[in-house]
Parts: sequence; structure tokens; C-alpha cells
Amino acid sequence: MALSTPARRRRERAGPSEIARADADTAAFAKALGHPARVAIVRMLIERGECVCGTIVEGLPLAQATVSQHLKVLKQAGLIRGEIDGPRVCYCIDPEALKRFQSLLASL
Repeated sequence: MALSTPARRRRERAGPSEIARADADTAAFAKALGHPARVAIVRMLIERGECVCGTIVEGLPLAQATVSQHLKVLKQAGLIRGEIDGPRVCYCIDPEALKRFQSLLASL
């Protein structure tokens, strides 16, 4: 007999479109975090608050172009934001997206 958890009860009450959207959002976030370098970037941004691309590159054993591509994937998924600061781009976690992802994971 399965236990009835609050997350399970919410899923049971949710309509089909809500379930599909939640599953699609979960899959999109998971896909964006599907590479160890992207997980490391997210962890670095959570710890530091914000970083310019060069600082992120210095913290990883990857080429600048590779880091830029990983940042692009994370930004497209909505997990991070990038703000142009002169010739550099400063990246930070999108706190609302992170809360959404945490909520989606908790409902699994």
C-alpha cells in the first residue's frame, strides 16, 4: 500500500495540462543539468552569488568556448541569468527558477 504524500496528493488533483507542464519543466531543467560541468557552474554560482565568465572559466578545467556553451544551455533553460557589464557578462542563478526546480524535484 502506497503512502499518500502531500506531493502525490497535489499531483492527483492536478489536471492533465498541469502535469504535462510540470513534467516538461522537470525534464528541461534535468537536461540542462545533464552535464557535470553545468552542475559545477550552477554550484559555483550558488556559492558565489554571481561571477563573470572569466572567473567561471578559471574555476573549471575547460576552455573558455566550452564554458560559454555550457552557460548558454543553462541560460536557455532559465536556470541562470547573464547581465552585460561592459566587455564582460556577469552570470547569476535565477532564484525563482531554482525554487521551481527544487519544488519539481520534491514532487517526484
